[in-house]
Amino acid sequence: MTHEPYTGVFPALTTPFTEDDRIDHETLAANARRLEEAGVDGIVPVGTTGESATMTHDEHIEVIETVSGAVGEIPVVAGAGSNATHEAVSLAGRAADAGADGLLLISPYYNKPEPAGMERHFRAVADAVDLPQIIYNVPGRTGRNIAVETAVSLARHENVVGYKAASGDLTRVTRVIEGTREEAFTVLSGDDALTLPMLAIGATGCISVTANVEPERVCAMVGAALDGDFERARALHHELGPLNRALFAETNPIPVKAAMAMRGYMPERMRPPLSPLTDGNREELSAILAALDRNTPREVQARQTEP
Repeated sequence: MTHEPYTGVFPALTTPFTEDDRIDHETLAANARRLEEAGVDGIVPVGTTGESATMTHDEHIEVIETVSGAVGEIPVVAGAGSNATHEAVSLAGRAADAGADGLLLISPYYNKPEPAGMERHFRAVADAVDLPQIIYNVPGRTGRNIAVETAVSLARHENVVGYKAASGDLTRVTRVIEGTREEAFTVLSGDDALTLPMLAIGATGCISVTANVEPERVCAMVGAALDGDFERARALHHELGPLNRALFAETNPIPVKAAMAMRGYMPERMRPPLSPLTDGNREELSAILAALDRNTPREVQARQTEP
């Protein structure tokens, strides 16, 4: 079976926790529904932004079940990677059973495999689980880039439909796009500050931290770019610029959880070893959100008032 590549805006979902450090499933479901109603094209639970590194595998599955049960029509693309291939295969299979429509697979971290080992790792998951899968390049977290040649080779697998680009290297992104133009494969931005430049060179969407806070604006920007209206997309890109920077002033998801709390979407609680946002960055983030609230573009207003 050939799977269709993903297009549009996919928020990298945050995970709310209770005061006793359990997953707050009620708030999690409400947040997933809020984002669907805002017009996003899909949702990505239990990734980096969802604090997957501090969850047990059972908790991963519980989150996927909650999110899958909360949303209606949009796909749930669940984080299911690991640095151990057998764990990634197991978690991917369990995610599929829990209702995931697709998978986001981080490259093996800490081990720092060579390209041959990296490719075997992703192929093992793709061979084992018949869901559309996105390979995720984020060397700042993993210590190793996915080689361009590896990404191009994997794009020929019928279950590997995309590449989440979060290396900050537009030349690498360009080479992946150039090498996969004949495949049913796409690039999604994993760096909010570079989403528009990536769209300009052929990406088809984003897996976005910022979309947790400003889903309508991010959807409007991506939609404008995909429609070829780069003048409007640039205006929205620059409106979002201060927020994009503020949300990465400290380790993700520290700032975005603070922003979510400021907007009243969920408590700011995180699992250790993450710590609360520092006072200076908190003041700046609050001011940025207030400025965005005072200046809501017409197409964002339309999205917010749609039934």
